[in-house]
Amino acid sequence: MSKPSTPASAAAPGAFAPLAGRVFLVLWVATVIGNVGSFIRDTASGWIATDLSASPAAIATVQAAATLPVFLLAIPAGVLSDILDRRRFLIVVQVFLGLVSLSLMLLSAFGAMSLTALVALTFLGGTGAALMAPTWQAIVPELVERPQMKAAVALNSLGINIARAIGPAAGGLLLTAAGTTITYGVDVLSYVLVVAALAWWPRKAKGSDPLAEHFGGAFRAGLRYARQSRELHVVLLRAAVFFLCASAVWALLPLVTRELLGGGSGLYGLLLGAVGLGAIGGAVLLPRLRARLDADGLLLAASLIAGAVMLALALGPPQEAALALLALLGAAWITALTTLNGTAQSVLPDWVRGRALAVYLTVFNGAMTLGSLAWGGVAQLFGIAAALVAAAVALALAGVIFHRIRLPRGEADLTPSNHWPEPLVAGGLAETLEADRGPVLITIAYQIPAESRPAFLEAIHRLAGSRRRDGAFAWGITEDIAEPGVLLEWFLVSSWAEHLRQHRRVAGHDADLQQEVQRFHTGEGPPQVRHYLTLDPPTPEEARK
Repeated sequence: MSKPSTPASAAAPGAFAPLAGRVFLVLWVATVIGNVGSFIRDTASGWIATDLSASPAAIATVQAAATLPVFLLAIPAGVLSDILDRRRFLIVVQVFLGLVSLSLMLLSAFGAMSLTALVALTFLGGTGAALMAPTWQAIVPELVERPQMKAAVALNSLGINIARAIGPAAGGLLLTAAGTTITYGVDVLSYVLVVAALAWWPRKAKGSDPLAEHFGGAFRAGLRYARQSRELHVVLLRAAVFFLCASAVWALLPLVTRELLGGGSGLYGLLLGAVGLGAIGGAVLLPRLRARLDADGLLLAASLIAGAVMLALALGPPQEAALALLALLGAAWITALTTLNGTAQSVLPDWVRGRALAVYLTVFNGAMTLGSLAWGGVAQLFGIAAALVAAAVALALAGVIFHRIRLPRGEADLTPSNHWPEPLVAGGLAETLEADRGPVLITIAYQIPAESRPAFLEAIHRLAGSRRRDGAFAWGITEDIAEPGVLLEWFLVSSWAEHLRQHRRVAGHDADLQQEVQRFHTGEGPPQVRHYLTLDPPTPEEARK
């Protein structure tokens, strides 16, 4: 589809400029409505779980069932978002989620709800959310012009927090006033509206790309990049530690509401709504906080504040004070989420962004799932208050200890450099060369003086990381024993098509590294590059010839 053009896109876009585009506005409103419905459903399910069982471990299992599918499916979902028609894929997922909520509504209407059914349907709902999340992020560039991208992403975050503020409170009020059947029915209606908006979206299918990735190759490429990116590793580590400890408050909040605060479903919804309002306030204040604190300082502050909130909740404060505490928790939560997600975005190139962010979502939800189960077990053994105190201390200590592992700045140029020349292919072979043929061996010969060798080797080993991230599954540097000054860099790529994709992926930062390596080369002309294709063994008929 053609991107919406608005007068705002021509000048410096304001924070709300993307809403001037009709397509973005319609889908943004639909997203808010869909998220409100999801929060209403989750509020109902969380409260119903306390009616079905008083066991903290059982209640935490419901929370784990919602997050476990994202841990299991986020990466495959990220791949699917890149290789399928995104509009159709989103419609199918929304219909699936609507059927899940319809099943919850019918079970509730006929009095057939059980903890097993609730956990199973919560797991299916989490599966739909896992499949949907990367695709919603991936469609943003199709809805707005490039200058409006940051504003559009910020509006999506704002929309989620608006839904977080409205949905839980609405869910609690609906539960109190109309019961669970009507509450689930409202969620079903929200999916109808979202499907209608997606069906209206006039999205054109993209033209075919001869180098388009298939599921298996795209899956491997995403995992390979995540495995080789040290900057992403730091983000994943910091995220895992924070969410593992902070998950306690979400896993135990229904029981905190009932047993420590003496409230009902209405208070539970209000507490969750307070989190959403606090998150909106935190998002508004975040630009000012960034002027005073770097990413590491923001994450440390979020850890200490969230830990303090859990300690205060463990004391069973008055309900009014609990609402204020949950608002403070929302501000800390959005600060940590935005800091970690923004840092991850800043260290990822566009070609792998969806898949690598899916890895981040996997770690996030894996930590939430493991934390929910662990803190539920602690609460089962030692009580809810003791579990909150232990989680608060762990979060504060982890925030201080891991503060020394600094988050990456994300200042490298990750835009494609397109500086690699097209590989030379003999005329006869060019006509018959198959894209999936491989592996491919690429060699680059350097003439390096003896005095430059240590510096050259240090630079080229840094370059090795980018070779592996962009497509190589093996890399090495060898020396010609007949000519010690000739050093040969080599790397293997799975297929000819994957090597051509590698040409597209090389970023500006990698181009700078390559220039640094090549400045040590003293031979005539640039380093010589060659490409070698693996030959299959001859068939018996060919061998007889």
